[in-house]
Amino acid sequence: MDSLGIIESRSIAAGAVLADIMVKSADVSLVKAGTICSGRYMIHVAGDRAAVATSVSAARKAGYALAGSYTISNISQQVVEALKRGLSAAPCGALGVVECRTASSGIAAADKAVKRSTADLLRIVTGQGINGKSYFVLSGDVASVEEAVDAAKENLGKELVEAVVIASPDSTVISAFTGRSSR
Repeated sequence: MDSLGIIESRSIAAGAVLADIMVKSADVSLVKAGTICSGRYMIHVAGDRAAVATSVSAARKAGYALAGSYTISNISQQVVEALKRGLSAAPCGALGVVECRTASSGIAAADKAVKRSTADLLRIVTGQGINGKSYFVLSGDVASVEEAVDAAKENLGKELVEAVVIASPDSTVISAFTGRSSR
């Protein structure tokens, strides 16, 4: 997979139509589609850059209300793995948590964060059970986590709810945010 396209529809019914439009407008694969909190519907498509861009553009032009839309070229493999499994690398020296206003903006910001730093992406949580928001968790040495969080903040702008870096986090905090223990 070269690129990931994300559409976050403000309506479930519109999401069904948008998913259909996206896969019919270009040679993309439907990776994931489903409801998220607040009656939204999120769609992920994959393919080469041009096809994904065409697919996302077709959804944007369809006239339905969107909470977010992104085309992410050269998607980080860490982001792909975190979306598939929810967890990635083992935590270490610092923990970063970035909370975003929409589910789709969190995926795009996580990609920017890991591309700019050597921090590891541990988890991405999108939409379900958190009122349509998202958050992601990073780990690494303090400097790399701070660099990743700064990149996410720059990318998010007004979509940022809050971002924190915790140096030497307690093992119970790590477990609460990642489902793993550091010890």
